Amino acid sequence: MLLRTFVDEKLAHYSYLVGCQATGEAIVIDPMRNIEPYLETAAREGVRIVGAAETHIHADFVSGARELADRVGATLYLSDEGDENWKYCYLDGLPHRLLKDGDVIQIGNIRLEVLHIPGHTPEHLSFLLYDLPATQKPIGIFTGDFVFVGDVGRPDLLEAAAGLAGTAVPGARQMFQSLKRFKALPDYLQVWPAHGAGSACGKALGAVPSSTVGYEKLTNWALQIDDEDAFVEALLADQPEAPKYFKHMKRINKEGPALLRELKEPVRFGADDETLERLQAEGVQIVDARPQAAFQEGHLPGSINIPLGKSFTTWAGWLVDYDRPLAVVADEAAAEEIRIALRSIGIDRLEGIIAPTDVLARGPEKLDRYANVRPEDVKDRLGDFFILDVRSESERKAGALEGSTHIMLGDLPDRLAEVPKDRPILVHCELGGRSTIAASILRANGYREVYNLLGGYAELKQALGRVDAPLNA
Repeated sequence: MLLRTFVDEKLAHYSYLVGCQATGEAIVIDPMRNIEPYLETAAREGVRIVGAAETHIHADFVSGARELADRVGATLYLSDEGDENWKYCYLDGLPHRLLKDGDVIQIGNIRLEVLHIPGHTPEHLSFLLYDLPATQKPIGIFTGDFVFVGDVGRPDLLEAAAGLAGTAVPGARQMFQSLKRFKALPDYLQVWPAHGAGSACGKALGAVPSSTVGYEKLTNWALQIDDEDAFVEALLADQPEAPKYFKHMKRINKEGPALLRELKEPVRFGADDETLERLQAEGVQIVDARPQAAFQEGHLPGSINIPLGKSFTTWAGWLVDYDRPLAVVADEAAAEEIRIALRSIGIDRLEGIIAPTDVLARGPEKLDRYANVRPEDVKDRLGDFFILDVRSESERKAGALEGSTHIMLGDLPDRLAEVPKDRPILVHCELGGRSTIAASILRANGYREVYNLLGGYAELKQALGRVDAPLNA
């Protein structure tokens, strides 16, 4: 048997290629949209990808299942559980098989037994893996967003992101029942989830990529609660904010993503006045992917800063308008990485790339900037500022500056009316990373006196000489 794991670090997404070396066939579990790594690995290992299976209709990334069907003729193995709201709508003309609980997928000597385990979503499946004829016992389970290392899938996304009111509590109760089935599995089984630490599909995902059923029974908080009502309360408490783009992912993966060969390739835009005026007239939004220090020293007026890094994809999903075309400021070496990252969450309208050298060539008088300040610079005059806290709700509950206003970063574009334009704005997060993005959003929307707090709330607490600050609820 051949088993390879693929990691999209920007989305904390795990996918898997499972192959039978005897027959030269392989299947991909929960494929990402960029299928090139699977094709390269299959070619290197001497197997053909003949199938693509999904555990559920994903909300946090665009599936590559349709892409694999188009490129290599892979048969799609997809859930047929759940009601009419959870059926795939793009399968006409594609090789596919719809799955129910107890069904079996056979790829050479590899056997995948289908388990329906609702909770995270109504149609969710997991796959028990058998390596025949070496053993008649299962060796592991692909859990998708059911059981993670140290956590379980959140059931509130349908309500929080997709707008399906009243689904969180029933989903939590389904999860409680599904976990009984997990607990009945042999302790020795390997557990291969679809996500790790950094994913918003749970609240306490571990950084270790895999586990065992037995270890999760011992250590996973969700498997320690035997009372259903207590479990529901604990599962729904303190879940992180659901990224806005999740609602787009559910729709895209249900209706079928566009094929990559159908998308227009981005071109290089200049940064001259005429080009920028044209882009502005066409409603093109500009994201500057340079590091914060480079952006702060001078950037195109109206652009926002989302530095290219592990969090780039998530914040792009929060802050980019899916209905408008996009241009990105980035050097040539980063352009392909950015394109793949944006397409992984369905941002397909990347019209062009603007070179940083073209931005700087405009001269400092035509560039915008904001100010950075250190905690020691402002600790004695905090009352002079409108203090904007862009951290998460859980961070704010742990402590906040009295008199500050809380608007989580991802919500800021929709709540700008709550931020006055006639006062200097001091914006902070926990450590100083997210606040730079917030400062760029404020500047892009006409706020003139914007100050970004370097070191964030953590360093400001130290400068103020206290362990924590009270929350002004």
